[in-house]
Amino acid sequence: MINSMTASTATRDATKTGQRLRVMLLADIGRAHLLAEVERLRPLVAKHADALVGDLGTAVDLAHTEFDLAVVVGGDGSMLRAAHQMGRRQRPVLGVNLGKLGFLADLSPDEFVNELATICQGRLPVVEHLMYECSVVRGGQVVHRRLGLNEVTVHAGPPFTILDVDLYVDSELVTTYSCDGLIVSTPIGSTAHSLSAGGPILRQDLQAFVILPISPHTLTNRPVVDSAERVYEMVVPEPHAGTTIVTDGRVVCQAEPGDRVRVERSEARFKLVALPGHSYYRTLREKLGWSGRLNMKT
Repeated sequence: MINSMTASTATRDATKTGQRLRVMLLADIGRAHLLAEVERLRPLVAKHADALVGDLGTAVDLAHTEFDLAVVVGGDGSMLRAAHQMGRRQRPVLGVNLGKLGFLADLSPDEFVNELATICQGRLPVVEHLMYECSVVRGGQVVHRRLGLNEVTVHAGPPFTILDVDLYVDSELVTTYSCDGLIVSTPIGSTAHSLSAGGPILRQDLQAFVILPISPHTLTNRPVVDSAERVYEMVVPEPHAGTTIVTDGRVVCQAEPGDRVRVERSEARFKLVALPGHSYYRTLREKLGWSGRLNMKT
């Protein structure tokens, strides 16, 4: 199980040789308030590191861009896009929250500025998180493959009647869900769509998946948490006209009869910089209103 905190190899090597870190400020710079914040932060970062800027509003391939640390300005959606655009070459990431809840992007701009010198030393621990590979197998051939961070969902879609979804774990039939859809979620994704659908919250560094039916017809169907070492397959024998396979909120394809939607651990790992004082339970307490009210930024 990979759930320990380790120093990032890239940032460690840079500081060992006396090189300045290459810090990539990432944001959807087509949004005026995010662009303004990037322009404010760039000269501050440049005092401590080589400051680069990337636009998450484009389809830029960050896997082929050279940098040591990504600073994502925005919210959790921006963090998700950064992970997708880095692909299988993930680099350490931290988020400056200009969004709403911010489970992943949980640093305020002021906190980021205050911690900037420490961050740019490249000595902070990095926690590696589970990512998944989703394959759609049709007629024995893989027709779609996606790398993701949050969840894979089979949505019933129109005509919005109950859908039967067979679940297999390591090729063994577990059950047939009659439901509006079925979610297989990572721990990171457990506070996203899965949480909204009534799923459990998993500690982010666990190596596990959540299987969660959406509005199941049978009340005894409950969320299941199982090891990330297993292979999960969702099969829809008779999909609706609008039954859709979705990864991290992005449509992969319309389901066809007999499609096998396979979800398994990826070799890629999402690498999140850990700052002192930003613990798992502090995040839940502050973001979910466990301290009394929901913390929504405007």
